[in-house]
Amino acid sequence: MSQVEPKQPATTIRSEQHALEVAAQLAQQFREGAATRDRDRELPYAPLQTLFQSGLGAITVPQAYGGIAVSTATLASVITLISEADAAIGQVPQNHYYALEVLRVNGSESQKQRLYQEVRAGVHLGNALAEFSSRAAHHRTTQIRGDVLNGTKFYATGALFADRIPTAARDEEDKEQLVFVPRHQTGVTVIDDWSGFGQRTTGSGSVLFENVTVDAEDVVPFQTAFERPTAVGPFAQIMHAAIDQGIAQAAFNDMLDFLRQRARPWPDSGVTRATDDPLTLDRTGRLAARLRAGEALLAEAGAAVDVAQQQAGAATVALASVEVAKARAWTTEVSLEASNLLFELGGTRSSLREYNLDRHWRNARTHTLHDPVRWKYPAIGNYLLNGVLPPRRGTL
Repeated sequence: MSQVEPKQPATTIRSEQHALEVAAQLAQQFREGAATRDRDRELPYAPLQTLFQSGLGAITVPQAYGGIAVSTATLASVITLISEADAAIGQVPQNHYYALEVLRVNGSESQKQRLYQEVRAGVHLGNALAEFSSRAAHHRTTQIRGDVLNGTKFYATGALFADRIPTAARDEEDKEQLVFVPRHQTGVTVIDDWSGFGQRTTGSGSVLFENVTVDAEDVVPFQTAFERPTAVGPFAQIMHAAIDQGIAQAAFNDMLDFLRQRARPWPDSGVTRATDDPLTLDRTGRLAARLRAGEALLAEAGAAVDVAQQQAGAATVALASVEVAKARAWTTEVSLEASNLLFELGGTRSSLREYNLDRHWRNARTHTLHDPVRWKYPAIGNYLLNGVLPPRRGTL
């Protein structure tokens, strides 16, 4: 039975309000230097260590295992706060919480006792789920045979920084398992080869598993979390929506600052300050309303996910998936809109490299490719019009 120690021991979050306060404090720290980290592709080892040392990594641990099991809406708010400060840092814990939800749904009692204890101590979980060269996005060739794991993963967000790397692999019966592989296990190689133009410092590159010896107690059933109704899928997706909400808010905040401090009014506006331009006022007000709508959709979706977690069934999980899809589609569009409007209203000066404001659009465009909006609206409509339940794949 493997046992992993955290890089630094974590403190304990006492309540949902405490979690939000800690997230706000960390966001203030992470905001400083975010533009530089993106520009120079400076990987956020120290900020992420601070995040997991703060105790935020354990806020979804069930109360029966010593945690506080925050509501999904509170978790979304925490992720939004961190993502507004630095979208890359905000994305990294998503897979950590996702793996903990799979553990909650499918883990054995002994697995929960051990892994939850590690997380409460400050252990950071990464991920190695997707594969770059497979025929389809969710086709995976990584195999576990007996106690040996072999395969190659990509888009492994957070693996560079993690203490364990939950890894999707198929066993001898072609059933998918989630293997909580220790990061420094012999045969594990994490490669910093992520070259996306956005979310540049998420460490979303490759992981190689070459004859890695696996402890049976580190293997949690994965496939069955989608073969029956569980909240795993919508839980994963609402965190992505929260990341996009944070990116949108960051772009909006920088737009306001730029308009106040550097932008010039259009000659035909008849005003002397950009902040008095009537067309600018209109567009700013419209976007502010759309941002607030995103917050409301996240709160509504979070409540639906909570119900699906507590009363898992076909109906509750379907409703949670639909509510989360609404939030995910909306925040996708608003993050792209906000990061584009920044330049439209800010003018040519806003495009200067010294400001690095394009990072918001690059981050939004890259992250929103994760699960395309074009599949979400039809699924919502099909549910509402025809009663067709959305697919249980964790991608809606």
